[in-house]
Amino acid sequence: MASELEVLASVPTSLWIGGPADPVEGGTFAVHNPATGDTLLEIADAGPRDAVKALDAAVAVQAEWAATPSRERGEILRAVFEAITARSEEFALLMTLEMGKALPESRNEVRYGAEFFRWFAEEAVRVHGRYQHSPLGTGRIIVHKQPVGPCLAITPWNFPLAMGTRKIGPALAAGCTMLVKPASATPLTMLLLAKLCSEAGLPDGVLSVIPSSRSAAVTKPLLEDSRLRKLTFTGSTEVGRKLVEQAAPLLLRTSMELGGNAPFVVFDDADIDAAVQGAMLAKLRNGGEACTAANRFHVQAGVAEEFTAKFAKAMESVVLGPGTDPETTLGPLVSEDQLDTVSELVEDAVAKGAKVRIGGERPDGAGWYYPATVLAELPPDARILREEVFGPVAPVVTFETEEEGLAAANDTEFGLVAYIYTRDLERALRIAEGLESGMVGVNRGVISDTAAPFGGVKSSGFGREGGSEGIEEYLSTKYIALT
Repeated sequence: MASELEVLASVPTSLWIGGPADPVEGGTFAVHNPATGDTLLEIADAGPRDAVKALDAAVAVQAEWAATPSRERGEILRAVFEAITARSEEFALLMTLEMGKALPESRNEVRYGAEFFRWFAEEAVRVHGRYQHSPLGTGRIIVHKQPVGPCLAITPWNFPLAMGTRKIGPALAAGCTMLVKPASATPLTMLLLAKLCSEAGLPDGVLSVIPSSRSAAVTKPLLEDSRLRKLTFTGSTEVGRKLVEQAAPLLLRTSMELGGNAPFVVFDDADIDAAVQGAMLAKLRNGGEACTAANRFHVQAGVAEEFTAKFAKAMESVVLGPGTDPETTLGPLVSEDQLDTVSELVEDAVAKGAKVRIGGERPDGAGWYYPATVLAELPPDARILREEVFGPVAPVVTFETEEEGLAAANDTEFGLVAYIYTRDLERALRIAEGLESGMVGVNRGVISDTAAPFGGVKSSGFGREGGSEGIEEYLSTKYIALT
């Protein structure tokens, strides 16, 4: 396995526009290690003119890439999948260094993220149109699918690889070129991926990566340029709303994977031990810094104390420390700001009467750490029941009837994912159908799957990523009338 210094040395510190490129205006910004607060690397800081330069490169090769046989596009994606897999330990270490998650979590993300290139390598050759005779006998109908054109992807910091590959894979498979603006907190993984794509045979200009500390300044000229035809964003609902507004004047095609406030509902007939195991996965995957993380634990009154006690006991086994330590199972949060947010939400809940069953206090020392925490007896006005905590904190509240449990689960503006635990199949289907969310996990704490459509409803956004549906986001439908 490569050392930390060797992995960091392999990362391009320039922009990636048809290969390594210096920013037009110069300048760099620092990427920090959440475990220590120290600087990992100084990398090139893109500005507005760099964004336009990247779009120029994408436009210049769009027609050629779209005309490339789908089998050839798929073979390139497959080669990237194999390259990531061959260097999985390097990618995992790099993600841990810049994002903080424990190495086992990073390894899981590498496997998950790489899989989007393999999946869409196979989907590239399965883009189908339609041919039929008009029912009125007036001619023939041909339905043809074409790539939408140059795309902009804005990715978040919590999954530095997978949130990019989930967008890049289908875009490239469909025949679109793409610009990626990674989060300024975690741009290194995406820069290394761009380098690997080039080495795997992806033509120059098809994929550009433009890290920047000035996100709004970089995206503004792109969203005002009619040559850009698609925006895909993963991040907060607040930012997503602003981007949709900016995309509206040119009627830019958009897909938004936004915030979550996932309920985890445990009914009194559930297997409590299985529910606790699922709760650990749903809460602590990625250290709780995931839009799919369970944010509110609604437990039927008859089993509430048993579940809470066993959940708190399970949380005792969590080992907090640097993500690179092999003993660590919970790394630091991504930034000091995120640490402050988590701390404030817990302090608010406790001040209003919540009881801390385990955790609840940020430790002293360097790094941005917060312990695995379980809160009970929360009042309805606790902010943590309304706001996405994005950290390893689990608030537990009770309900009496099935109807009350469903209503509580749906009592949020968000609708990304929900989790339910019950032994009753009819109840499982009834509740799953009644939940206002784009995805439901039944007796499962992890639901993400490359082969399944990922996305939400309500304030959690629109559009789907992954599955056979994912490539449709990057295709336009053309109707050809033929005599």
